[in-house]
Amino acid sequence: MRIGILQCGQSPAQLKQALGDYPDMFVRLLDGRGFDFRTWHVEEMEFPDHVTDADGWLLTGSRHGAYEDHAFIPPLEDFIRRAHDAGVPMVGICFGHQIIAQALGGTVVKHPGGWAVGTQDYDFGGEPVRLNAWHQDQVVALPPGAAVAGRNAFCENAALIYGDRAFTVQAHPEFDDAFVQGLMDTRAKGVVPDDLLQAASARMGEAKGSAQLADRIEAFFKQPRALARHGAQGAA
Repeated sequence: MRIGILQCGQSPAQLKQALGDYPDMFVRLLDGRGFDFRTWHVEEMEFPDHVTDADGWLLTGSRHGAYEDHAFIPPLEDFIRRAHDAGVPMVGICFGHQIIAQALGGTVVKHPGGWAVGTQDYDFGGEPVRLNAWHQDQVVALPPGAAVAGRNAFCENAALIYGDRAFTVQAHPEFDDAFVQGLMDTRAKGVVPDDLLQAASARMGEAKGSAQLADRIEAFFKQPRALARHGAQGAA
C-alpha cells in the first residue's frame, strides 16, 4: 500500500542529521507494516498531481499555524477537500490534525491554556495511551462529520475520526524522547514556560504509546472501504 507523506514542516537543522526529518520518523514508526512511502514537500509547494497518486495520505507536523498566511496552506486545504470527497484516506498528525479539521470546516486557534510538551496521557475510547506532544494550537470546533476519538483534560479534541476518510491525532507518535529533548534544547527557550519544560523533563521516558498509535494508523489505512467515491479515479 502506497502512503503519500505530505510534509508540512521540517525538523530543526540542528536535529535533522542525527534524528532525521519528519518523513523519516513516520517511515520508522510504520516500518514492517506493509507500506511503501513517497514524500511530497508541500511546505515548499511540491504537491501531488492527483489525490489518487497514493492509496492514502499522511500529513505531518509543522511549526506553522494552520490559520497563518503561508502560500502552501490554501492549496493544501484544497487537496484535503478533494481527497476527502474522493474517499482517499488521510491521517494527520499535529499540524496535519489541525489543517484537516480547518479545511473541512472546523476551527483551529492558539490555545489560551498554553502548551502541551512531552509526555501526555490520553483516553482513546477507554484505552489509555501515553504520547509525546508538542503544541500550543488546538482544534476547538469540529468540522461536520468528525467525532472525537481521543481526549484528555487539556485537549478535548486530541484525536478525531471522520468515518473511513480521515483519522487525526494532535500528539506526536513519531517523536521519540531524543527528539523531544532536542526540541526542548533548540526551540523551547523563551517560548515554552520553564515549569512545563521541567515537567516534561521529569516525565521523559514515559511516552510508550507510539506502537499503539501505529497499530491504529495501520488499521485505519487498511480497513475495507468502498472503491472511489465521486469519480476518484479522475480526481485532480
